[in-house]
Amino acid sequence: MGCHRVNLELSEEQEAVRELAEDFVAREITPHVVEWDRAESVDKSIAKKLGALGFLGLTIPEEYGGSGGDHLAYCLVTEELGRGDSSVRGIVSVSLGLVAKSIASWGSEEQKRHWLPRLTAGEALGCFGLTEPGTGSDAGNLTTKAVRDGDHYVINGSKMFITNGTWADVVLLFARTGDTPGHRGVSAFLVPADTPGLTRRTVHGKLGLRGQATAELVLEDVRVPATALMGPEGKGFSVAMSALAKGRMSVAAGCVGIAQAALDAAVRYAGEREQFGKPIASYQLVQELISDISVDVDAARMLTWRVADLVDRGQDFATAASTAKLFASEAAVRAANNALQVFGGYGYIDEYPVGKLVRDARVMTLYEGTSQIQKLIIGRALTGVSAF
Repeated sequence: MGCHRVNLELSEEQEAVRELAEDFVAREITPHVVEWDRAESVDKSIAKKLGALGFLGLTIPEEYGGSGGDHLAYCLVTEELGRGDSSVRGIVSVSLGLVAKSIASWGSEEQKRHWLPRLTAGEALGCFGLTEPGTGSDAGNLTTKAVRDGDHYVINGSKMFITNGTWADVVLLFARTGDTPGHRGVSAFLVPADTPGLTRRTVHGKLGLRGQATAELVLEDVRVPATALMGPEGKGFSVAMSALAKGRMSVAAGCVGIAQAALDAAVRYAGEREQFGKPIASYQLVQELISDISVDVDAARMLTWRVADLVDRGQDFATAASTAKLFASEAAVRAANNALQVFGGYGYIDEYPVGKLVRDARVMTLYEGTSQIQKLIIGRALTGVSAF
């Protein structure tokens, strides 16, 4: 019987991409993290810098302006960005991971050629208009409506907690196009953000991801041509779920980055901080906190890499993505909390990195499917019994 050797060694190309991302974080992100967090806004020029290095075009075909590469390379970049600042990671995860990849998979040739070169270059950003004020986990029952009017659709409704919402040039918008209840009546549209009737309002006062542009979208008689429909009418829920399955891989990779940043900070501080005449790194209970973080980092990374491998080999990956997202997001919370404990009182001051890691990690268990929703997905896959 032949055997397949599991190879966890990165290729030269993957290692080069990871190093490029690491250097980018050190140069363009790390020096500004505290400033951006306090100002509740990262520097928007970061988008074109991400595009210039090809980070917004990973896995997108080169004929549409993409930089190609596999999904493991994408995860490596996402991890490094998450290690630097999750607010920047979110720009890539949404504009590339949810929007550009969906256009590449579901869009018409005209839609691909119009939007993908701009999105991959960072000259335009996308946002994912699914969540509504009254429907988060229950996305199949959204209430935003798109009514056919000749060669156009007229859209009315609202969306909430939309990452990149105030920065985006295009909204991948999900709306109900018929009287069919549930997910079968949902369609996907590419709506230019400057379309009359579309209003965007910044969500302020967030616990974490403060530098990320998060918005409420209100649509009042927004009129778009029928060519704005992406994919067949009534297939919007399939578009959304396929995007979110890969999106959970991206969130998991970003969570690995948060946990790795927590580990790096805790190890460094424990070696520098002295109590009772010696570095606190010499105390067993501090070593326990650090070792717990390290185990969480390794386990979360392996689960995430498994998803990327399944995607690249064309295998079913949805349950593995939910598993990785569930574990990595909860692990990031544990890691950040343990690092805060190592820092003691200094961890509670935003001049030190771990307080922001705690705040940023916490939302990871909520968006792109809460931890509870991931458990339902995993349980349904294992038992064959639907929870919905």
